[in-house]
Amino acid sequence: MVARVIPVEKFDLVIFGATGDLARRKILPGLYRRWKEGQIPEGAAIIGAARSEMSRAEFQAQVTSALEEFLPKDELQPDVLAGFMDMLGYVAIDARGEGGWQALGEHMREGVVRAFYFSVAPSLFGDLAQRLHQRGIADRDSRIVVEKPFGKDLQTARALNQVLAEYFHEDQIYRIDHYLGKETVQNLMAVRFANILFEPLWNAQFVDHVQITVAETVGVDGRGEYYDNSGAMRDMVQNHLMQLLCLIAMEPPHCFEPDAMRDEKLKVIRALDPLRPGDYVRGQYRGNGGADYLTEAGNPESRTESFIAMKLHVSNWRWKGTPFYLRTGKRLKSRVSEIAITFKEPPHSIFGESNLWRENVLVIRLQPDEGMDLRVMIKEPGPGGMRLKDVALDMSFAEALGNDLYVPDAYERLIMDVIRGNQTLFMRGDEVEAAWAWVDPIIEGWETRGDRPEPYDPGSTGPEGALMLMHKDGRRWREIR
Repeated sequence: MVARVIPVEKFDLVIFGATGDLARRKILPGLYRRWKEGQIPEGAAIIGAARSEMSRAEFQAQVTSALEEFLPKDELQPDVLAGFMDMLGYVAIDARGEGGWQALGEHMREGVVRAFYFSVAPSLFGDLAQRLHQRGIADRDSRIVVEKPFGKDLQTARALNQVLAEYFHEDQIYRIDHYLGKETVQNLMAVRFANILFEPLWNAQFVDHVQITVAETVGVDGRGEYYDNSGAMRDMVQNHLMQLLCLIAMEPPHCFEPDAMRDEKLKVIRALDPLRPGDYVRGQYRGNGGADYLTEAGNPESRTESFIAMKLHVSNWRWKGTPFYLRTGKRLKSRVSEIAITFKEPPHSIFGESNLWRENVLVIRLQPDEGMDLRVMIKEPGPGGMRLKDVALDMSFAEALGNDLYVPDAYERLIMDVIRGNQTLFMRGDEVEAAWAWVDPIIEGWETRGDRPEPYDPGSTGPEGALMLMHKDGRRWREIR
C-alpha cells in the first residue's frame, strides 16, 4: 500500500542554523525524504544560512554527510540525491549584523512561497525577524518557523511574541512542536471526531481517569547546561504534554481549521485548576557509579527535575471530577509515549464475585510501536462456565495499513504544512502564553520553598513518590514496558 503524495507549491525555504544539530538530524533528512516521495516540486530551493563561511559545494558535502549519518543507506539513491543537491544553496549570514543579508535577498524569487526556519537560539529570533522585514526579504505572504523553547516563563514568552509581532502577523508565525506532527497524535483527532463510537463516552460520567506518559531512556548528557536551566516541567510539560492533554480534553471544534482547533485547545488550558504541592512529584536520576544527573548536568548542587508526575483537573462540564495523570522523565526503564483512557467499571456485574472485573482501557501508543489497543472483557474459551478474561483489541499501524506503509517523520509533515500555509498543528501565541501562565506559579512555588527533587535509580520507573501519587487515589500507573 502506497500513500498518496500531494506536491506542494514551489517554494524558497531558508534554514537559519543550517549547520546545526537539528538541521542535520531532522530538517534536512526530512526534506530529502519529501523530495524522494515526490512531494517537493521541481524548481523548489532550499538555502542554508549560518555563520560559517563556506561555498555551496562545501555545504552540499556537509548535507550529504548528514544524510548518510541519519538516514538508512537504502534511501540514499544516487539520482534522487543528485536532484536534492541541485536545490541546495548557501549564504554565510550574520544574524545580528549586516553580513550576508544582501546575498540572501538575491536568492529570493518572486512568485513562490517564502519560508524561513529559525533553527537557532531563541535569543536570535528577534534579530532575524527584524532583518528579514527591514531588508524586504520577507513579505506579507512569507512564513517563519520558530523552534521551542518559546520563552522560559510567561514574561519571556510574551516578550518573544511581541517582538515577532512587530514584523510578522500571527498567521505568518509557525511555532513548531514536533509532537503534534506525529501520525498517532493526528490519529487521536480522527479517533475522537470521526467516530460516533467514543464521543458519548468521552466525559467524566464514563471515564475514570486519563494517563499520559512520555518516558525516555536517555539522560541529559550533551545538553546538560541547557536542561539544567529548564527541567522536565519547562522542557516537556509546558509544551508536549500540554498539547496531548488538550487534544484529549478539548471540545469538538466546529470545523477542522487552524483557529477552530486552537480555540478549543486554549479553553482547556484556561480551565485547568491550579496545581497544589501535593498534586505533583519531582524526581532526579541518581546513579552510584553509573548515570547520574548531577554529573551529566555539570552542577553538583542542582535542584532541577529530570522527572515529574502530576495530577491535573479540568474544571468544565465535560471533565469535572476526572483526574488527568501526567508523567515524563529521563533515564527511565523504557522509551514509551502513550495516552491511556481508563473507563469506569459497570454499575452492576451479573457474573458473580469470582469474575474479577478489569478496566476497559483505550491506549493510544505514540512511540515506539505506533498504534492503538482497547482492552475489553470476553468469555475465556473452554467448557468451564462463564469465566471472564480481559484481552486487547490491538491495532498496529504497520500491520493494519500494510508493513510497506511509509509514516513520515513529524518534521517532514510539519515543514510541508508550513509551505501549504496550514497552521492546524502549530501553536498560537495566546496558547503558549496561557500554558506559561498555568506553569509559572508551580515553578515559583517549589523554587520559593527550596524543594529538592526525589532521587530515583536510572533504568527504573521513577521515584517512589510518583507511585504514591496514584496509590493514594486507589489507582496505579500503567507499566513502562
